[in-house]
Amino acid sequence: MTTPRFLVTSALPYANGPLHLGHAAGAYLPADIFCRFERLRGNDVLFICGSDEHGVAILMRARKEGVSPQDIVDRYHERIRSAFERFGMSFDWYGRTSSTIHRETSARFFETLADKGSFVLRSEEQLYDPEAGLFLADRFVVGTCPKCANPNAYGDQCESCGTSLSPSELIDPKSTLTEATPVLEETTHWYLPLGAHQEELAKWIDSRTNWKPTVLGQIKSWMSDGLADRAMTRDLPWGVPVPANVAARAGVDATGKVLYVWFDAPIGYVSATREWAEQRGDPDAWKDWWQNDETRLVHFIGKDNIVFHCLIFPLMLKLHGDFVLPCDVPANEFLNLEGQKLSTSRNWAVWLDEALDAFPADYLRYALCAIMPETKDSDFAWRDFGNRINNELADTLGNLVHRCVTFGVRTFDGVVPELTSPSDVDLEALDLLAHTTRAVAEKIESYKFREALTEAMNLARHGNKYFNDGEPWKTKKSDKERCANTIHVSLQIVASLSVILEPFLPFTCGRLRSMLGIGPLRSAGVPEGIGWNDAARPLLQPGSPITEGEPLVPKIEDAAIEEQLTKLESASRAARSANDPASESLPYAPLAPEITFDDFAKIDLRVGRVIAAEKMKKSKKLLRCDVDLGFETRQILAGVAEHLSPEDLIGKTVLVVANLAPRPMMGTESQGMLLMAEGRRGDLAPTTADQEPGAPVR
Repeated sequence: MTTPRFLVTSALPYANGPLHLGHAAGAYLPADIFCRFERLRGNDVLFICGSDEHGVAILMRARKEGVSPQDIVDRYHERIRSAFERFGMSFDWYGRTSSTIHRETSARFFETLADKGSFVLRSEEQLYDPEAGLFLADRFVVGTCPKCANPNAYGDQCESCGTSLSPSELIDPKSTLTEATPVLEETTHWYLPLGAHQEELAKWIDSRTNWKPTVLGQIKSWMSDGLADRAMTRDLPWGVPVPANVAARAGVDATGKVLYVWFDAPIGYVSATREWAEQRGDPDAWKDWWQNDETRLVHFIGKDNIVFHCLIFPLMLKLHGDFVLPCDVPANEFLNLEGQKLSTSRNWAVWLDEALDAFPADYLRYALCAIMPETKDSDFAWRDFGNRINNELADTLGNLVHRCVTFGVRTFDGVVPELTSPSDVDLEALDLLAHTTRAVAEKIESYKFREALTEAMNLARHGNKYFNDGEPWKTKKSDKERCANTIHVSLQIVASLSVILEPFLPFTCGRLRSMLGIGPLRSAGVPEGIGWNDAARPLLQPGSPITEGEPLVPKIEDAAIEEQLTKLESASRAARSANDPASESLPYAPLAPEITFDDFAKIDLRVGRVIAAEKMKKSKKLLRCDVDLGFETRQILAGVAEHLSPEDLIGKTVLVVANLAPRPMMGTESQGMLLMAEGRRGDLAPTTADQEPGAPVR
């Protein structure tokens, strides 16, 4: 039987800024958990990633800072690479798209497609900034979205409604470089004819029956609108140059023309694999992965990259003809922060490297896995983080390890005691090793990492209950054999957890295995090491030594959490002030006229959960929401569409004025009101509550 082989990639992070926790939870932590798990199972795994260094955003930052694009990517590549290393990412190779091998690989790929006639050459008028002397690609243009009227839509996509755009579609476009009104100038580019291949792409997508419904839903939404041709080249001074021979054959002047970043970036997976092969001294080894039908290619990404990894890159691979196609693209949704969308421009973000300065990597890995946005957006909150580490990781895993190891060292001379005439309870506890190993594996294989972590922690919870029920502090005097059995079984549970939790908590589990004297884990370099299935049965031999160490999971002090909250708010306030210096001087809304308590008591405020939301047809302001009040579901119309998207509300627990008289609006009845908080600049955010639907607000 052939050993399964997985070629795993994580989306290449843009080297124009540091990583935040949303990046970690979306595309990187799940991939690392998956790869560590598959390696433990003895499967062949090649885990590839690297810095994406040719985005328009990089050129924009370089111009803003008055430095070269290379200065920007050098700075952030190292910061990103270092953060990944500290976070425990087990990449086999982490490359960068400014490397010589990448430029050669991308140019050769483009040339192959051009030689096969895969592109459509098209000349047309595009927006040009006469002051900067540049054609305005994608993010160099902002304007009003023609679909939702968002005034700050970019030239490639409206981040408010998600519509894919071209710069020429924007209403009242402006150059982000000079704020000049662009003019139309003719230019020539190579287009990938997605529309001509829609039918074959649709058939291929229909064969991906195991993909996440959220991924398939977004793909089919794109297809229902009809796939449009997309330019694979740009007029920019930074990027992989269009091959001169291709341009010459087409009769096009290639000066200043580069490959579209979303053409060369996914090829970065291939070029990074080539670099890995070169480093091993076997330059052709990359072909064994990319050109081998037995390879299972898995892309871990965020939902904003679905179209590129599920339509554009697969079509590029199909047209080339020599590469495997992805067998799965388990894209995650977005991670919010303290109830708000992450925003790098507002500095409303927790940067991964700074979080690692404050807390152990495994604390972040545990908390992010527990709230991973697998099927819907989730929220990271610092106080929840502290509670989760202290009440779950420390009180469950850390407590179990401390008690059974300490007891074994002090009562049984630092060795694992014998298991003699085990009771049914003892055997049932040992049976859980196999059950948990199997259950966690099934969840990871299905990319249900949150559930997998819960299954693993349930074994630790049972271990604590088993230890408590065994009362070894009593039986060490009254029944030494029973005491020995309790400690033996507890240590076996802990030993299995040191393997089962390895994909999630590699640093913590490494320290735990050192305490238990457990040998190395299985890997490419240690094929005979301890593997995943070994955790299904007792790992420790009676008489083997165990040692006490430092507390496995020290608790987090409240002051450390409050420090992070203060830091977040201060950084965000500074960013708001820098982006809009006048905002800090704006007046607060005046207080309304005074009311009595009896006036207030007439209002019935309830907690509700928004279970569905959509834009109202023919209305720019209204969202129609279905709100679960526990005892019933209400239809409520909220005039917030200019500030919030339906996705901003779905899943939120909100405050509702439940006894407001029904009100007809645009032919539809609104049965209540959602409460919103309004900032000094008029921005709106839903007020939320951590209570069950229907709970009254006093």
